[in-house]
Amino acid sequence: MKTILITGGAGFIGTNLCVKLLAQGNRVICIDNLTTSSKKNINAIKNPLFTFINHDVIYPLPAGLLDKKRTTIDGIFHLACPTGVPNLTKLAEEMLLTCSTGTKHILDLAIFHQAPLLFTSSSEVYGNPEIFPQTEDYPGNSLTNGIRSPYEEGKRFAESLVSMYVKKYHLDGKIVRIFNTYGAFMQLTDSRVIPHFIKQLYNNEPLHVTGDGSQTRTFCYVDDIISGLLLVMEKGKKGEIYNLGSEEEVSIETLAEKILTVSHKNLPISHIPRPSHDHKGRRPSLQKIKHLGWQPMINLEKGLQKTLTWYGL
Repeated sequence: MKTILITGGAGFIGTNLCVKLLAQGNRVICIDNLTTSSKKNINAIKNPLFTFINHDVIYPLPAGLLDKKRTTIDGIFHLACPTGVPNLTKLAEEMLLTCSTGTKHILDLAIFHQAPLLFTSSSEVYGNPEIFPQTEDYPGNSLTNGIRSPYEEGKRFAESLVSMYVKKYHLDGKIVRIFNTYGAFMQLTDSRVIPHFIKQLYNNEPLHVTGDGSQTRTFCYVDDIISGLLLVMEKGKKGEIYNLGSEEEVSIETLAEKILTVSHKNLPISHIPRPSHDHKGRRPSLQKIKHLGWQPMINLEKGLQKTLTWYGL
């Protein structure tokens, strides 16, 4: 039996990862300070092999994790970081410190236990891209002092830290850049577009589309994301970066129409002002992760159906 540590394990993707690893018979330790995640997610996990530690990785880690007689860690998934567009100013310091100091604490823990580590970065490192699709060697188009910079630049710095630990300390570290994801365990307070739409479905309110709705996104169901993370941890090349998401671009207007169709709701679509920092679109090149054997299994319509069913809609 392996013991796997997941930082940010009470978040949307982290909770799904905890559930999957537990189902595979692993012991799972989840670290989360619940800043933008949910204790409800943790309470939903009923498994004696699961341990939750309420802790902020910005601060020194609990002593028990650094005592091999008490805990041996066989693998680390580092997902911790505050999220949410409304938090880009409010939690800007926390984002930057989690990605810098927090990531260093987790990297040192990985070296101490000689454990492989997977860091979940984000498509946000590409900023407002000028090249489509974005390959892993595309440097991106972002500003160090832009509204989105605490998250964008935080993730970029964390990637650099992981890369340095691979080269200097021979860490078995890999990086995955996750694109838009949706599915079970999303909080309806989440500002991302699909939970935002679901909340409006619950309340029988018009779906709010920003701008004219022509901006595009790619949406990957969380089960496919989890299978990709596990695959990269198992078969990914040390020090490499892998995009993970969907290649199918969908306009936000079309997404609103699809979710209304799937939910059988007859609600209007209203248009509201679009933030100036909102990017026009992103689309990942997935050649590298497909070479490992990954393929998405759930299309958007099926994924939306599964998600709405999970929410009781």
